[in-house]
Amino acid sequence: MKLPSRPQDKIIIALDVPDTDGALRLLDSLGEPPALCKIGLELFTAEGPSVIKAVRSRGCEIFLDLKFHDIPNTVAHAVKSAAGLGVAMTTLHAVGGPVMMEAAAKAAVGTDLLILAVTVLTSMDSAQLVSTGITVEPREQVLRLAGLASGAGIGGIVCSPLEITTIRESYGEKLRIVTPGVRPTWAAVGDQKRVMTPSEAVKAGSDWLVIGRPITAAESPMEAYAKIVEELAS
Repeated sequence: MKLPSRPQDKIIIALDVPDTDGALRLLDSLGEPPALCKIGLELFTAEGPSVIKAVRSRGCEIFLDLKFHDIPNTVAHAVKSAAGLGVAMTTLHAVGGPVMMEAAAKAAVGTDLLILAVTVLTSMDSAQLVSTGITVEPREQVLRLAGLASGAGIGGIVCSPLEITTIRESYGEKLRIVTPGVRPTWAAVGDQKRVMTPSEAVKAGSDWLVIGRPITAAESPMEAYAKIVEELAS
C-alpha cells in the first residue's frame, strides 16, 4: 500500500450509510472521487461484497473495516477472503493476541493487502477501559497493543490522534497509522472521546485520516471535503 502523495489522498471517506445507493450518491456528491473509502460493518452487512465492486467502479480503493476478532484459523481465512476481494486495507482487533495476528499476517503474504490492528476504539476513554478490566490509561494500552502488532508482523495500526506521537516515537515508520476520531474545529465531536483536527493529526504523524460525519452529514459534502483538503494542503 503506497503512502499518500497528495493532501486529499490522506483522507479515507467513511461510507457509514445503509446501502449501496446511499454510498454511491455520497461519492457522487463529493465531486472528485476520494482515493480511499471505508466500508464498515453497517454497509458490508447490508450489501455484502457487491458493494466493494460498486464503490471501486467510482475509482476508489477500499478500506474494509470489519475488525476481525476470532480464533487464529478463522481470522486467517477472513484475511484471505478480504485479499481476494481486492481491498487495499482491512482491520483486526489487536486484543485478539499475537497468535491471531501472526496468522493474519501470514495469510496476507504475497498480496498487497495492508492489515491494520485496531488498538483502543476512539469511543473509549479511561473510565470505559476500567469497566472492561483494563486499568492503564488509553495511551499505555495503545502502545502495548501496537508492540504486539508489530511483533506479529502486522503492517499498521488504528489509533486515536492522541496516541500518534507516542507510536511514532516508539516505532518510527515501521507501522503505518490510520486515525479515526478526526474532527475539524467546525464539526461536532459526536460519540468520539479522543479527537484532534485533521491538520494536527497529520502533523503528529498519521498516514491516513478516517473522516465520516464532518463530511457525509454536512449540508454540502463537497464543500466540507474541499475545506478539509484545503486545511491539509496549507
